[in-house]
Amino acid sequence: MSLLQIRDVPDETRRALKARAASSGRSLNAYLLDLLRREVARPSVSEVLDRAARRAEHSTASALSALQAARDERHDQTGGPAPR
Repeated sequence: MSLLQIRDVPDETRRALKARAASSGRSLNAYLLDLLRREVARPSVSEVLDRAARRAEHSTASALSALQAARDERHDQTGGPAPR
């Protein structure tokens, strides 16, 4: 494991973090480690966009045609109003 040090944390911020840690029954260190783990587990915006772009490269149909096909299928199954 590595040591991570954060400098110049405002007193008000530290107090708020310490209070949140205490209210969840954890030490400040355990609370901050959990915060960091959750942050790293979430993909960044650029990662999400990259993933979406890679998926789009493999797509053979447009989203509009897929939606229209689903509407047509639902209409055929239910006999409901004709899709627009």
